[in-house]
Formats: sequence, structure tokens, C-alpha cells
Amino acid sequence: MSNPTENKEIRDLSKFDSEIYENISTLIENEADKSLVNLLADLHSADIGEIINHLDFDDAVYTFKLLDHEVAGEVLTELDENLRERLLAEIETDHIANIVDQLDTDDATDIVSDLPEQIKEQVLDKIDKEYSEDVKELLKYPEDTAGGIMNSDFVFVYESQLVKDAIEEVRKNAEEIDHIYYIYVLKDNHELVGTVSLKSLLINPLDKPISSIMEEDLVYVTPEVDQEEVARLIEKYDIVSIPVVDEKMIMLGRITVDDVVDVIHEEASEDLQRLAGLSEEEEFSDSSFRISRNRLPWLLIGLTGELISAVVLFSFEASIAQIIIASFFIPVVMAMGGSSGTQAAIVMVKSLTESEYWIRDSLKRIFKEFRVALLNATVCSAVLLFVTHYFFKAEVYFTLVLTFSLFIIMTNATMIGALIPIIMKKVGADPAIATGPLVTTINDILGLSIYLTLVTIFLIQ
Repeated sequence: MSNPTENKEIRDLSKFDSEIYENISTLIENEADKSLVNLLADLHSADIGEIINHLDFDDAVYTFKLLDHEVAGEVLTELDENLRERLLAEIETDHIANIVDQLDTDDATDIVSDLPEQIKEQVLDKIDKEYSEDVKELLKYPEDTAGGIMNSDFVFVYESQLVKDAIEEVRKNAEEIDHIYYIYVLKDNHELVGTVSLKSLLINPLDKPISSIMEEDLVYVTPEVDQEEVARLIEKYDIVSIPVVDEKMIMLGRITVDDVVDVIHEEASEDLQRLAGLSEEEEFSDSSFRISRNRLPWLLIGLTGELISAVVLFSFEASIAQIIIASFFIPVVMAMGGSSGTQAAIVMVKSLTESEYWIRDSLKRIFKEFRVALLNATVCSAVLLFVTHYFFKAEVYFTLVLTFSLFIIMTNATMIGALIPIIMKKVGADPAIATGPLVTTINDILGLSIYLTLVTIFLIQ
């Protein structure tokens, strides 16, 4: 389907956002509908979506209802998921159906999946029957899989046809299907056998068989493949669209690069949240209790770890009492250990997530992290040795024990930070969960234990 705002001027809202927001607010307050529609008519759907995202909810609903169905469909895909869900609850079913009918099947599926079950059925009953069946089929797949993000609209020809037939198919579907990058070549039973680029159609004679110019070396995915793997394949093979097929190679749909950009953004946000032990649903929730419920378990894990650290400190009370200066450097060794472990964990999670290396190569990567740990620990220990001796005027023996402790702690923390994500990956868990509270807590406990044990052994008579 065509983009109703594709010819609009794309503007940098950051240069005039305060002015346009003020104008829109004034127009809404005065109920100047025609003026507001005229103002929005000059904007791209992405810009309108950004504006609506920043309006008060009542104003957002008021503004959205003024948009025609085509523009509203494009804008709806640009809205924050939480706002979109709330906004759809304020829109009549007929209006939603008219909007959904204007969208590509993948976008329509995203919108319909947010609707309550009863409203969902009503909307699907009101849109074109064939289109409705396509959307229902896509709704069967989890939203974070290839099936969940694919578009069932694509241009295809049969392997027995000619170049001129393929060109005719492109012309016939140009208005209905956005982003035509490849023409898919199918057998009579719709089994995918090859692809043809638009460039190939332009440079070959019209009467040439399509089978003679098609690319048979296919990169494809099945519906259950994770969306992150889809993004990785598109990046790896430098392609702009990837077909989705079933186990018999029957063509089901395609995923284009614009869908993958959304996936990359979504996965990056999700990984950042997991690094801090947060839930991805927080971004779309207004409930303080729900957000608290998601964060609290990780905070309790951290609290438990720190209580264990307090027990470790208590058990070395006599040692600390005899060597007061040792307590001054507890924050130093704990912070350096925590930072070293977190750095290693984040690097390892990134590598595992992006499949930069295979699991069987993990020993090689761990050894690399070990070499880095030795180098970093040596430099930091040398700096601490110099500062402790010349600025704190500490005894030489204590200075040596302190710096040796830091060396052991940083090396140990780096190895723990590198190992835990690999272990979690091997047991089938998400390695991103390994960072943040988990690695930090473990390293705090071990770091404190190592430091105070060494101080006790070497400095307490």
C-alpha cells in the first residue's frame, strides 16, 4: 500500500518543536479543526506521530481523530506502544477497522494484536475478508519471531514466466505494496526457487525467461526464527529483504530492512534494560506497582548480596580493628572489582547476542579476557601502589598486600564477568540477565572476602 505522506517535506522538529506544539495546543483549545488539519497536512507521518507522543492524552486523542484513515494508519505505527494502546481504546471500532484496512499486513497485525479480544474480532470482521485472513494468519506467530514481523504482501512470478511478466507484476502491485526490492520466483505450488532484483529486470530483454536470470542462492528464514537472528542475517549478507518460508519452502511472506531497523532498536533497548535487571514492559506501563514488582526481585538479590558482604565484614571485625587503614580501601577494591566484572560481562553479552563467535570458541575468548585482566590489573595495581605509598604514607608491607589484593580481585572479577554469560548461554538462559546485579553482587562478596583474607593472613600477627 502507498504511503500517504511519502511526498511530504521531512522537517527537523527539534528546530521548531516549541512553536509547533504551542500552535497545536492553541488550535486544540479553540477547537479550530480545519486549521489544525491544514497544519498537520504539511507534516510527515513520523513527525505527526512525534507530536502526538508529546501531547496530553486528551489532546492526543482529539488530534488523532482528525486525521484521515490513510494518514492515521501511518501515524499509528509511529506512536509509543503504551499511548497507542490507550488511544485505540478511545476510538470507535468502525474507525479502527478503516485505519487497519489501510496498513500493510505486518503493521496491521501489530495494531490488531494490541486490541482487546472482543474488539479484535469485530475489527477483523469489518475489514476485507482476504486481508483479514492474512492478518489472522500472522497473529498466530509470536510477535518477536520472523512470522510475527513478516509482511504477507510480496510480488512474485512463476519460474515459467518471462521478464516482461515480472515487470507487469511490479506495475500491477506498485500502489498496494511498499518497498519492492525483489521479485520472488515460485513453482506452481508456491515453493520458492529464486529471486530477481529490479535491476535485473531493467537490464534484461523482455522475452528472456525469468528462470535464466534469477538468483538461486537463497537466504531465507522460517516463521519461528527469532527476530534478532533475522536482523543478524540481513546485516551479515547485506540484503534489504529476506523471504519467510515454511519447512517445504512454500513462500509465506517477506521481511524488509525497515522492519529490521525497528527490531534492532527494540532489541538494543531490551538488552540495556536487562543489563540493569529491568523488565521490557516497564517502558509501556504507567503502574508504579507493576514497575516496582519488576525491579524489586533484582534489588532484593542485590540487597541479599550486600548483606552477605556485611557478614563477611563482621567476621573480619578483629582484623579491621587492628589495622584501621585497611577499612579505608574497602570501597576501592570493591569498586574496581565490580567495574572489571561488569565490563567483561557486557562485552561477552554483546558478543553472544550478535553471534560474533560460536560457543565452542568460548575458551579462546575467555583466554583473551584473562590477558586483558592481567594487563588492567597490573596497571591499576601499580597506580594504587604509588598513591598509597607516597600520598597515604602507608607502610610498605601493607601497600604490597593491598596492591596484590587489587590485582587478584580485578583478575578474578573479570573472569567471573566473562564466564557467567557463557554459562547461561550454554544452559539456554538469556546471557543479558547475567550482568548488572548478579555479576556485581558476586564480585562484591568475593572481592571483599579476598581482600580481608589476605589482610588477615599477611598483616595480623
